[in-house]
Order: sequence, then C-alpha cells, then structure tokens
Amino acid sequence: MDKNYLERAAREIDRAGAILIAAGAGMGVDSGLPDFRGDKGFWKAYPQLKDEGVSFMDLANPEWFLSDPERAWGFYGHRFMLYQSAKPHEGFQILQKWGSRKLVKPFVFTSNVDGHFQKAGFDPGSVYECHGSINYLQCANNCSRAIWSFPKLTFEIGADLRAKGKLPTCPKCGFVARPNILMFGDWSWNKVRSDQQEIAFRAWKRQAMNHRLVAIEIGAGKNIPTVRMSAESMNCTLIRINLRDADKGRRVIPISGKALDVLERLEQLFI
Repeated sequence: MDKNYLERAAREIDRAGAILIAAGAGMGVDSGLPDFRGDKGFWKAYPQLKDEGVSFMDLANPEWFLSDPERAWGFYGHRFMLYQSAKPHEGFQILQKWGSRKLVKPFVFTSNVDGHFQKAGFDPGSVYECHGSINYLQCANNCSRAIWSFPKLTFEIGADLRAKGKLPTCPKCGFVARPNILMFGDWSWNKVRSDQQEIAFRAWKRQAMNHRLVAIEIGAGKNIPTVRMSAESMNCTLIRINLRDADKGRRVIPISGKALDVLERLEQLFI
C-alpha cells in the first residue's frame, strides 16, 4: 500500500465538496460476504455445486425460476440469508463520516445487491443499485411492473441447496416470484425501482458538479465493469481501492488493498 497514494487520496477527500462512492463486490468481503470471483471463488462459497460443475453464471439465470424454482430459490434464498445475517463492516461508517462533512450529501452507486449501504445507515434515496436488490421481489413471469419488499424466507434450504416449502409467489397472478436482481441473459428484469434510483443519481450529479467532486471506487471488478465505468465517467479525481485491479489512469489514485484496511488507513490520516 503506497503511502504517497494514501496521502494524496486523503488530501482529495478532505478538499472535496461532494463524494461519490462507487462500490463493487470487494466492498462486502470484509463483512464476510463472498465475491464469487471466478468459478473457484463461487465453488468455495458453494462446494455442493462443484461436483455438478454448476458455475455462478449458470445458476444466476432467470430461467431456473421457470424450469426448477426449488433450485433457483435454494441458491438465492441462501444468499438472502447470508446478506441478512452479515453486519456491514466499519468502513461503511467511515465513508458516512466523510460524507457528512461535505456541502453535498454523498451518493452511492453500487452493483451489490445486498442492501448493506442502507443497512449501514445511508439514505436510501441516495443509493443507486444498478443490478437491483435481493431485498425486493418481482413476478418471474413478468406479469406486471410490480415490485415488493422481501422481509424474510418462507421456506427452508436443504443440504443439497434446494428450497423446501412454500416459495414466494406473485400477489397478482400467483406465479413464482424471483428476486428483483439483474441476472445473466435476463430479459425479464423489472427495472422500475432501479430506474427511479437512476433519476435520483442524475439529479445528484447535477448538484455535485457545482462543487469539487471526488469519486471513491471500492472493490469493483473488471469482468462486469459497470461500477468502474460509472466512476470514471464522473470526470473527477478517482480514488481506486482494489485488492487486485487498482489500475492507474487519468486522474486515478490507485490504492492496492482490501476495502476496510484501506479505509481505516485513510481515516487515520484525518486524526
């Protein structure tokens, strides 16, 4: 972890009038969440699927809710329980502290579907979950544009990672429901909630551009570069925190390391 980069980053954060937090899966690792990086990472989290040769890309597909909903809900139900039981790490509070000092309240752009920014106390109106949220459901048959909250599981999950019991259903048509998450090959994802968040993000950007803006990108991968591209598009100083891919670039301050470790190191520079 380069001390010069840390000091530069701390200066930029201190001088900023507005902060964008752009977070990928690496943000949740310090909370005990898997990042599913490659098939090996996925199978480490779900060893029962290794022998079947089922990858994350295979299983994160809406077709399972139509052809084998017990298998689909076994996987997504387990993820839901994992995200619900995990506690957001202290790095979330550090980011909140920095944001509270600014002229414009911070905004979060994230590909994470765990809802941990809201759980950590961030304003839900200042979070754009570009891939949706596991805490909300939609009809798997896409019978309407309805989206509803998902407070708890109504079924159990067996050792074979299959759901056993009453699966969530659509209140309008009675068909099986699915998480309101963008999956692979997903033409039926209901974007209504995400589109509303995007409108809020655009309004925030118009306000933030009138101030000295800094983007803090944390744990965003390259395979699906949505978060990285959004952070880079802000045309401002970008602090890139990444354990493996802290690449340099125009106006980029690269810091190699895990999210919590780097955020704590930066916070110490303000004490």
